[in-house]
Amino acid sequence: MPCYEIDGVRPVIHPTAFVHPDAVLIGDVFVGPGCYVAPQASLRGDFGRIVLEEGSNVQDACVLHGFPEIDTVVEQNGHIGHAAVLHACRVGRNALIGMNAVVMDYAEIGEGSIVAACAFVKAEMKVPPGMLVAGVPAKVLRPLTDQERAWKIVGTECYHALAARSLATLKPCEPLREADPERRRFEMPDIVPLSEARRRAG
Repeated sequence: MPCYEIDGVRPVIHPTAFVHPDAVLIGDVFVGPGCYVAPQASLRGDFGRIVLEEGSNVQDACVLHGFPEIDTVVEQNGHIGHAAVLHACRVGRNALIGMNAVVMDYAEIGEGSIVAACAFVKAEMKVPPGMLVAGVPAKVLRPLTDQERAWKIVGTECYHALAARSLATLKPCEPLREADPERRRFEMPDIVPLSEARRRAG
């Protein structure tokens, strides 16, 4: 993977973490046990420190960056959706940042909260634990339901499994010229969009 030292400081990646070869890590970056970092993620620890705690995931095209002496932290089992931007902020344990959301300087997302897709969390906003946050600028809408909390946990567990699957089986390959008629699909019946989970629950 593109891993870069700057001013003598190198990224640190736990051996049980999976960082995709097309992610970029620079400088003062810590990737903890069981983490997953997806293709095209950019973790730039060239000013402030970036910390991914155990079991967290950072998905495709995310950007994590910060200011000197301000850590950007994703706590244990934090879940950062595709193309989100985190800048000098803290994402609490088991919280989820939705796709294309932005979380700004000194903001804190409370434990188990969910920031909706495309939300803009202003600098210094403090989100209490267990809340749904949405909008531009973001506002706390309401407490999460039990179903939403459970859906988030299942989604994060699937990324724990993906880190292990990727470490074990992901490798470069040549594409096939045509599809195998017996080609299998990945079967993961519990991994569904939140809207589908709501329908199933009635």
